Amino acid sequence: MGSEAATPGSVTIDRRVITGLLAVSVVALLSSGFLWQKLSSIQEQLARQSAEAGMQSVEARTVAKQAQELARETAARLAVSEARLSEVALQRTQLEELMQSLSRSRDENLVVDIESAIRLAQQQAQLTGSVEPLLAALKSADQRVARAAQPRLTPLQRAIGRDIDRIKSTAVSDTPGLLVKLDELVNLADELPIANAVPSATAMASVKRAGPEVVPVWWQRGLQVLREEMRGLLRVSRIEQPEAALLSPEQSFFMRENLKLKLLNARLGLLSRQLESSRADLAAASMLLGKYFDTSSRKTQTAANLLLLVQGQMKTLQLPRVDETLAALATAAAGR
Repeated sequence: MGSEAATPGSVTIDRRVITGLLAVSVVALLSSGFLWQKLSSIQEQLARQSAEAGMQSVEARTVAKQAQELARETAARLAVSEARLSEVALQRTQLEELMQSLSRSRDENLVVDIESAIRLAQQQAQLTGSVEPLLAALKSADQRVARAAQPRLTPLQRAIGRDIDRIKSTAVSDTPGLLVKLDELVNLADELPIANAVPSATAMASVKRAGPEVVPVWWQRGLQVLREEMRGLLRVSRIEQPEAALLSPEQSFFMRENLKLKLLNARLGLLSRQLESSRADLAAASMLLGKYFDTSSRKTQTAANLLLLVQGQMKTLQLPRVDETLAALATAAAGR
């Protein structure tokens, strides 16, 4: 009875409410489905992104591991390279020291060879009396030092050049020429007249032979022969040295031989490079020549002039020394 009492208007309202609720439910279901679908897609996207992130993380870890391994390998190679570089630097230092040692040894050998050659050439120059061996040795040493091109040998090269210039500018007497002059004096000593010598028989004979050609009369010729004979018995002359007048014929012979001996000793001293002894013998020969021989004779004057010439040339016979080059060689050998 109660239901029957419901009005049509209320039924309509209930239907509308139910319809609205159904519509709302349908919309809610649809919305829920849409949201579920969207949520599913989001979940799938998130899953994919998560998977991709995981893969990227794995790849990153792999790359990081490879990078670490590469870094370790690079560090090992760098350490090996540094070790090799250190070895190369050490070998280079040792090689430079070896080269410097070889260079010093070569320079020392060069200095020793040059010094030996110069000293040998100096001895040859002393023996021969010529500066040519010394000049040749100095020029050869200059060329060897120039080829070496070592700055530490530059003072040696300058010293060699100065010694070469000094030797070339020094006037040195010709030893062979002096020996020839001494031989001439020795040969001339046999013909020198002693101061108290009697005129020779050949001179008297020449006067006698010239007589008949000049004197036409026999008695004049006889007087001239008598006068010449008397001149032979008595002779007046001026003697500066009284010792010469007291010489006997035997002593005159030994005096002449003594003069020749002095000249031969001077020649021997010149050959053996005993210059002081040779000068002393020449001075003694000059004293004998002026004291015991006839100074008015042409041969005596020739011998005296030749002896003075030899004595003058003996003063310039001293060979120049190479002390500056030897001092530079000693400095180079000491390594300064």
